[in-house]
Parts: sequence; structure tokens; C-alpha cells
Amino acid sequence: MIICCGEALIDMIPARSDAGEEAYVPHVGGAVFNTAVALGRLGADVGMISGISTDPFGARLVAAMQASGVDTTRLIRADRPSTMAYVTLKEGSARYYFHDENSAGRMIAPEDLPALPDSCEALYFGGISLAVTPGADTYAALCAREASARVVMIDPNIRPGFIRDEPAFRERLAKMMQQADIVKISDEDLDWLRPGPEGASEKAAALRAETGALVILTRGAEGAEAHSAAGVVLSPARKVQVVDTVGAGDTFNAGLLAALAQAGCLTKEGLAGIEAATLGAALDFGAQVAAVTVSRAGANPPWRAELEG
Repeated sequence: MIICCGEALIDMIPARSDAGEEAYVPHVGGAVFNTAVALGRLGADVGMISGISTDPFGARLVAAMQASGVDTTRLIRADRPSTMAYVTLKEGSARYYFHDENSAGRMIAPEDLPALPDSCEALYFGGISLAVTPGADTYAALCAREASARVVMIDPNIRPGFIRDEPAFRERLAKMMQQADIVKISDEDLDWLRPGPEGASEKAAALRAETGALVILTRGAEGAEAHSAAGVVLSPARKVQVVDTVGAGDTFNAGLLAALAQAGCLTKEGLAGIEAATLGAALDFGAQVAAVTVSRAGANPPWRAELEG
């Protein structure tokens, strides 16, 4: 089992009412939620740990996870509001404005964390859930508790406007990346994390040297590259008509994890000795899955049957 640990929220997407007025339409979302749903649709054994409200939006999130095959038995339910993310789209690219004070997702504490089953082979962390306390410290505690026994993957998915304490965020993220087996990061996030004149590939190589993790760098239309014990492995982006980029990176992560699990490499030993061809195939599958998501509106990952049809 792969357990995704982090936010599930409501994306408020701009639209027009029947009268032609500007409006917002609620959609289920969140970076970690999107990855969990995508994994479920790909047929992976996946669960989620997240703080979820008992309000109607929370019920909608739970129903959406269950409809995509995500195990919801470890969700932490609370009588607090759901996190809302108001989205603006410019030329297909999304920008987010968050309402998260006192939310069910943000306010989880270490004592709320469930025990993990022996079948859990990997934990995935990322998104805004790593940016604000107390929830961010709770996820960091879970990572520290489990990193020696299970594969840990982190995608920072940095939203600079959401970070209230940048030094604390950088310190927390640095510790978690030291515990991680896989760090996936976009070129934009890497530039924010490591400002300087070096190119993205050089920064990714330096991050691997510092953490020892498999570092996967995504570069939008330029594709992805992995820095591993097998060397640098490149994967081109798929050519597709882009509708919007909402959920693209999250879906890539799901495809990557699903491919690694299917290849029998989602273990510490398997990742340490992974061959370039196997890693390249996993990157390519992540790109294939993400290409479907960007070809349609919103974070709507494909089902396995869509890829095989």
C-alpha cells in the first residue's frame, strides 16, 4: 500500500453563471488528494492520511476518494472548516489563494496520527500541508517516525504566498528531504529552494548529493530527468493540447509511484539499485498519465482503462 499524507481541500474554480455573471464552482482537490485519487484510478493499493472536515465539503472529499478506490479509514475527521483554495487561471496556468485558518486539515496533531499497516510500503508527502503549523509539524513527525522502515517520497509543491514562516519552512523541508528516498521537484520550486545562477540540472544534482535521495526534476514542456545511482535519466514530455495544468504534477507523481510499485522497485533496496531502463519507464509512465490530465479541465486523472484503450 502507498499512503498519501497531506491536504485534501476544495478548489474554487472561476466560471460563469447562467446569467453570465462571474462565479466560482467548488471542485475537490489538493496536491496530495490529487495524487491519491490518481493512484486509485491507476489500480494501486492506496490510502490517505489527512485532516478532513465533517462539513458538507468534507463529505464530498471523502466520497470522491472512495469513488476512486482510495482507502479512507485513516482520515482524521474534525468539526472544523474545510480548506478552500480560490483558483485563477492565466493562459491555462493556475494560481491559488488559500483560506485555511483553523481548518480540519491544518489543525491535526501528532496524537491524531493513526498506526500504519504492515502492508504500507511507501509514504508520500507534499503540498501546502508542509507549509503551515501545526499540521506541517505533524506530517514531519510522521515522516521521522516511519522513514527508517518505509519508502518516503516528497514533492514540496511550494506555494510561496502561503508560507508564513519561511525559515521554519525551509528547515522543516530540509530535514524531511534528508529522510526521503525520492524527492520530486519542479524547476520553479527548485529555483525557489536553491536560488542562484546554476542551471536546474546542476541544482538537482547538488540536491541528490546532499540528501542521497533519488531526485526527479520536472521541467514542464521540457520533460523530466532523474538523478540516481544509475546516473541521469531523461524523459521527454508528451506532446498534447493543454487545457490547463491543474493537477499535472500530482498526476505525474502517481504515475511514477504506480510504475515503481509495479516494477517491484518501491523499496529502499529497489530504489538504491534501480536500473536506468526501469527508472526511465517509470518517468515515461508518469508523463503519459500527466498528459491526459492536462488535456482536460481541472484535476481529472485518468483511469487505467483509459491508458490501455
